[in-house]
Amino acid sequence: MSQEKAASDSLLGVTEQEMLKTAKDAARLFSSYNREQVQKIVAAVSAAAYAKAAHYAEWSVRETGYGVVEHKKVKNELAAVSVPEFYKDTDFTAIQVDTGKKVVKIPRPAGVVLGLAPCTNPIATIIFKSMISILSRNALIICPHPAAKGCCVDAADVIAEAAEQAGAPKGIIQVVREPNLPLVGALMKSDQINVILATGGPGVVRAAYSSGNPALGVGSGNVADYVDESAVIQKAAAEIVLSASFDNNLPCTCVSVVLAEREIADELAAELKNNGSHMVADPQEIEKLRAYLYPEGNYNPAAVGKSAQWIADEAGISFTGGAVVLCVEIERIDPNDVFAREKFFPVLGFLRVKGVDGALEAARAMIATGGAGHSVSVHSNKPAAVAAMSTLDVYRVAVNGPSVLVSSGVASGLAPTFTLGTGYFGRSSVGENVGPGHLVHWTSIAYNSDPSEVMGDIADALAFQARC
Repeated sequence: MSQEKAASDSLLGVTEQEMLKTAKDAARLFSSYNREQVQKIVAAVSAAAYAKAAHYAEWSVRETGYGVVEHKKVKNELAAVSVPEFYKDTDFTAIQVDTGKKVVKIPRPAGVVLGLAPCTNPIATIIFKSMISILSRNALIICPHPAAKGCCVDAADVIAEAAEQAGAPKGIIQVVREPNLPLVGALMKSDQINVILATGGPGVVRAAYSSGNPALGVGSGNVADYVDESAVIQKAAAEIVLSASFDNNLPCTCVSVVLAEREIADELAAELKNNGSHMVADPQEIEKLRAYLYPEGNYNPAAVGKSAQWIADEAGISFTGGAVVLCVEIERIDPNDVFAREKFFPVLGFLRVKGVDGALEAARAMIATGGAGHSVSVHSNKPAAVAAMSTLDVYRVAVNGPSVLVSSGVASGLAPTFTLGTGYFGRSSVGENVGPGHLVHWTSIAYNSDPSEVMGDIADALAFQARC
């Protein structure tokens, strides 16, 4: 054992060691469950999580100070309902037999999943990771951010109780009750963990990838929304404001900068105002806002997840009552300009561009600043414009809808997720919307393709072996 590994293991106390052993035993037993048993557990967890969606939305905002209660309630409900609904016809438990190719595939769950939950989106992340772990017959250990441990521990206990009452093995869902960075680091490096689901800041994701264990991590977003002259401007404006204000811009799929075609830019700006955006136009007020949000070029943690009204008051700028987004017009995408970066508060950059080429140039500059592999949004009725935006180094192009909901699969045919892979472009191991299929691998039995080789009743033999 290396000195580093020994030092890491020494941080795991008796409680953590017992937790890992319980999870290992639960995962081993759970891997033998059939689809009917799994679906019963999923239904029970879904009902329990949905029933308390509002309760935990209020608790998480009260505990962390981040976001909007009503929006967190929606996210909690979506995690509880949309995930099982999307995968209701997908079987991650049964042996697959292809007699034509003479190939048999046997599902092999990962085992013990370590799920990190960020303080900006704690409960929906826990519900989501519990759902995909159960659907793929894995045990889950939840590691909440210390700033959200109260609501997270309580929610995890509710989910665990619902799962076990529906027949899941004891310990199938567990939670670290007193999380801290050294302990989380030690758990990530434990050889009892089979895969890490890393949702959080870049530091956490990098730590997961360097832990020595398989990891599914995500990257940051910095979503551009291109609006051209063919778009329905009023609809585009409403959807952009929704995407910039949803949960006070905490989700990584929220719009960061509007790329407005020059000939419709004034109309779009007016419609943004009509739909709840306040344009900060006075140069002195723009500087006040910049200085407050990014003192010395870094995020002001006090502003993260706060409302537009709250930020305007703290920054000392005038404000149109009732607006939910602050908008600042910028002249170009400058990596040193804070209004062109990813934001965790409802502040929107607005840039006039010339044609789709101008939009591509600006979007590429944004991606170079942050958000590689993540998402871009486009409001256009020109297929050529949509196709052009797909050439960017991103894995999701949200078309004619609120990007916060389309890219996450809530308002599109994509898999609903709260963990979005950024793939090769974003130096991530996965580019899709993460789901239960990423937590199960398949052992393949492949017979000689020579026609004289008979496959035999391998499925019956495997079923008999499973019963034994």
